Amino acid sequence: MLTPAGEYVGVYRGITPITFYSNHINLTIYDGNKVIHVMDIENPLYGSSACSEYWTGYVLKSGKEEPIKILIHNPHLFGNETAIDELLANLAFYSGVDFEKEVLDGDRYQRNTGLFFVIVSLVLLGSALFSTLLHVPNTRIIWLLGATILSAGMYLAFSALGVSFWNESRTVNTSILGFSMMFYMQFVSGIITYFLRGTKRIGSIATGATGVLIGIYFVLPVLTEIKFYDTWLPWVITQSVVNLVLLGCLIKECLSSNKKERWMYIGMALLLLAFESDVIATAVGTWQGGYISQYVFFVLFVVAMVVVFRVIPNGINALSKAKELELQRSRLEAEKNMVELQLKESRISIMLSQIKPHFLYNVLNSIYHLYRKEPETAQEAVSSFAEYLRCNMLSIEKHGLIPFREEYQHIQTYLSLEQIRFRGKLNVVYDVEVINFALPPLTVEPLVENAVKHGVTKKRGGGVITISTRKTNGEYVITVSDTGVGFDPDHYMEDGKPHIGIHNVKERLQRMIGGNLSITSTHEGTVTVVTIPIKEETDENYCG
Repeated sequence: MLTPAGEYVGVYRGITPITFYSNHINLTIYDGNKVIHVMDIENPLYGSSACSEYWTGYVLKSGKEEPIKILIHNPHLFGNETAIDELLANLAFYSGVDFEKEVLDGDRYQRNTGLFFVIVSLVLLGSALFSTLLHVPNTRIIWLLGATILSAGMYLAFSALGVSFWNESRTVNTSILGFSMMFYMQFVSGIITYFLRGTKRIGSIATGATGVLIGIYFVLPVLTEIKFYDTWLPWVITQSVVNLVLLGCLIKECLSSNKKERWMYIGMALLLLAFESDVIATAVGTWQGGYISQYVFFVLFVVAMVVVFRVIPNGINALSKAKELELQRSRLEAEKNMVELQLKESRISIMLSQIKPHFLYNVLNSIYHLYRKEPETAQEAVSSFAEYLRCNMLSIEKHGLIPFREEYQHIQTYLSLEQIRFRGKLNVVYDVEVINFALPPLTVEPLVENAVKHGVTKKRGGGVITISTRKTNGEYVITVSDTGVGFDPDHYMEDGKPHIGIHNVKERLQRMIGGNLSITSTHEGTVTVVTIPIKEETDENYCG
């Protein structure tokens, strides 16, 4: 196409190593009129469905002046018009090591972004699992978003140019690429159906029918001679029909919704239109695969983060309040003299549900920036973040006392995440002599969080946070000190309102265990002391 009359490529030391990028095509190489090499991806020696995107090489022998001719054949039943352009654009002469390194370096951002999506999606699915176990409302949307981001990440990673070098199983690569886009559109349809109102029944039927047909397309290659990639065309037709149905539902919802909801439905319509644009472009040979959809993946990722971190806190608050109301009703029916105790427990639970998601946003942002430069550190941070979420959810659900060792472990997880965010500014010293005692959940952790947020990190150059425990005559003493900027504990304000975190800790200590909280703060730092009376008959249950 670029040089119809052919082009002389030269010879190096008697041989010319030539590399081909084969995107679902067959090649036959001629030396003059003689066939010297055949690359037949449908040959049974390669497997029954080896058609895929992969790199290969062949050494052209020198010594003759006849031109080398390459015949390209498309084994597909449809499409793939861009394959010849991709072959000509990537035709090159390399030594093996330089060639592979350049290909892998060229697409590392797409591959790494896809893998990052996969990691974050696993965090979302883990959060969905914990939310389901805790019976948090609206957990279904977290499952759908997590599965959608997982499918998008798989598609990004396995559509990278050098996928055949880091996973040499070509059949698996092709299958994963098809599966990921099929599942992506199935979960997108599920998300759209979730937010439909008057047309939800129609959307559910259409989405369910697509799921059944996808299952049939998976089974056909196993039971028949049909190859998996030859089921993509009927799937695209099926999905396009469903998309038209869903677009009709979205148009009807737009006409009967308010302005805020109307923009939401328009955004969902763009997800479907992006897919259809890719379908049309692939059919006419403009480009191949989900080119526009890959850009939509990033928008969907951001939206998923916003939605999830609104659903989880709101769901936890609703769950906490619902459980408290149920507990109040049962106790009021049993004994009227327990009303005062019920009101205290309700107040405690409401205070526990006031955890804000700002820290979660900041941690995810730090992990995102870490992933490109320090992927191993990012993996450790994701693990710590998951543990932090798990401990927070469990702490919010508990109404009684917990072992200090659980709170201590939660504090260590939190500080490890903050040290990643504030590298070089936050140092921690642990001077813990005793852990075998009980205290209300989230007693010390808010004090540590306060020392980080309003003490050390506000000081130029950072500082040190020290956490210590001691057992004295008749009480346990927990001390949290920092070398930060200090504050006035009697007139401390946050976001223009009196700071309720310290007040909540102090009130819960007094009501639940008879403990006390005292704060001393200067411009050179803050010292917070928690004292808990020793009750041997209670504390024995928390030894170990």
